[in-house]
Amino acid sequence: MLAQAIKTEELLTVNHLVKHYPIRKNAFGKNAEVVKAIDDVSFTVYKGETFSIVGESGCGKSTTAMCLNRLVEPTSGEIIFNHEDVLAKSDKEMHSVYRNMQIIFQDPYSSLNPKYTVKQLVSEPLVINRAGKMAEIAERVRSLLDLVGLGSQYMNRYPHELSGGQKQRVGIARALALNPQLIICDEPVSALDVSIQAQIINLLKDLQEQLGLTYIFISHDLSIVELISDRVAVMYLGKIVEQGTRDEIFNNPYHPYTKALLSSIPIADPKLKKSRERIILQGDMPSTKNPPKGCYFHTRCPVKMNRCSQTYPKESLIFESHKVSCHLHN
Repeated sequence: MLAQAIKTEELLTVNHLVKHYPIRKNAFGKNAEVVKAIDDVSFTVYKGETFSIVGESGCGKSTTAMCLNRLVEPTSGEIIFNHEDVLAKSDKEMHSVYRNMQIIFQDPYSSLNPKYTVKQLVSEPLVINRAGKMAEIAERVRSLLDLVGLGSQYMNRYPHELSGGQKQRVGIARALALNPQLIICDEPVSALDVSIQAQIINLLKDLQEQLGLTYIFISHDLSIVELISDRVAVMYLGKIVEQGTRDEIFNNPYHPYTKALLSSIPIADPKLKKSRERIILQGDMPSTKNPPKGCYFHTRCPVKMNRCSQTYPKESLIFESHKVSCHLHN
C-alpha cells in the first residue's frame, strides 16, 4: 500500500472547471441546449501522489482528464499547473505544458500508429522537441524500453507484433520520454487481461517511486483504485460528490453514492460477503443534457430528503482532507 501521508506541495489546482457541449442553438445563434459533461469541478493534486477519479461510465472522468492539458477545450474555469494558468497560454506556450503533463490512453490498440515501429513511436516526442542528436535519441529509447520492461529487441517491431500489455508498456515509455512531472492515466488497464493489469499497475507504482512522478488515475475499477491511490475523488453526473484520502473514502465514506459504489466491489470470502450490506441503486443515471434539479443524485438516492430535490448541496469539510457534497452532512 502507498503511504497515506498527505503531500502539501501543490502541482495542479483545478477551480470550477466546466465543459458544456452545445447540441442545439436557438434562433439568435445562442446555445439553447447543452450537454453538461463537467459541471463545476474543483480539486488539487500534490507532487508525488496518485490522485484518482472514479465513477460510473459517462460521469465526466475522461473529459476532466482531457481538459487538463486542453486536448478538450474547457468552457470555463481555472487550471493552474506549476503555478501557471494553463487556459491563458497560447498554442505555442502550451508546448511547455505538454512536456510536463503527459497522458497514457485507455486503449493501447488505437493509441499507437500502426505504421510506426516501437523506436519511432517512443522517439517521436524527443524528435519533435529536438531533445538531442539521433544517436542520443536512440540511446534514450533503449533506456526507456528497458525501464518499462521491454528491452531493445522490441525497437524495430510494429504494434501488431505486440501483445496488449506490451503495447501499453510502449505507451508508458512514450509518456516518460520527456521526463514529465505529471502523467494522466486514463483507464490504462481497462482493456487488458486481469493478469496483465497487475503487471502494469506494479510497473506504474515502481516508476512513480523511481522517478518521483505524480499521477492522475482515471478508473471505474475500485479495487485497482484502492491499490494505487493516495487520494480519491468520486464523480457523479459531471460533479465531484466526495473526495479524500484513500482510507477515508474506502473505510469511512459519507456520500450515499460513494457507499453504493463501494458495496459493488466483489468479495471473494463468502463469510465477509454475507456480512456486508449491498446497496442497489434504482433507475439509471440521468442525462447530462437535463440533470435533475437540486442534488443530481436525489433521483436514485436511498436516503433523500425534501430539500435534496430543491438545492444542490454545498461542499462540506468533514476532516482536513475529506470533503462531501451532501445535505446529510451540511
